[in-house]
Amino acid sequence: MTIRLIGYAFSGPVLRVIICLKELGLPYELEPPASYQSLKDEDYIANKHPFGKMPVLFDGGFRITESRPICRYLVSKYQGKHNDTILIPNDVHNAGLVDQFISYELSYYDPPISKLFYQEKVAKRFLNEDPDPEIIKQAREELAKVLDVYEKLLEGKEYLNGEYSLADLVHCPSTYYVYGIVTTHSGLWDSRPNVKNWWNRVYNRDVIKKSLEESKSFWENNENI
Repeated sequence: MTIRLIGYAFSGPVLRVIICLKELGLPYELEPPASYQSLKDEDYIANKHPFGKMPVLFDGGFRITESRPICRYLVSKYQGKHNDTILIPNDVHNAGLVDQFISYELSYYDPPISKLFYQEKVAKRFLNEDPDPEIIKQAREELAKVLDVYEKLLEGKEYLNGEYSLADLVHCPSTYYVYGIVTTHSGLWDSRPNVKNWWNRVYNRDVIKKSLEESKSFWENNENI
């Protein structure tokens, strides 16, 4: 039975799930909502996402929302069935550490990056608002502190948990949107050798690079959305 993913491919959370699906070798159908306004329709809220958000994944009759839980579910059910990619190790301790890094990403890494991308890309394009330089300044300061911690966490390691895992994957969309699309903040990563080398390794995985470049193409070629 085909997996259905509800969302726009250029959305960071949706892209996170797309990368996970591709890493696991899973076929899927992407179903974009009719419009952003349709996310607030009664039917969407009742039958897809109770908060009117994306992504939503249907696996047969099973429905699950939110990108990180969706990825965990996909790994739990399908890891090892279509290829040999391991995103969550079988060892309980290493699996726990992967979840720890996913929590770091959600709680500390993603928030300042999301602020930057909102100010630099989303506010102007979707809301016709000028970027707020004070918010950008504060977000950069927050992100710099987080990346200082990551620089230490990555000492002597190629990936967050030693080997590539879901912990690295969940960082991809937000990092690329600020590092590879906005670009004016890329120095925050490049000035920290461990962080820079980690991101280069993650980005240059075939599945990730192709998926992220497709997203970049969207932002470059759809200036009037």
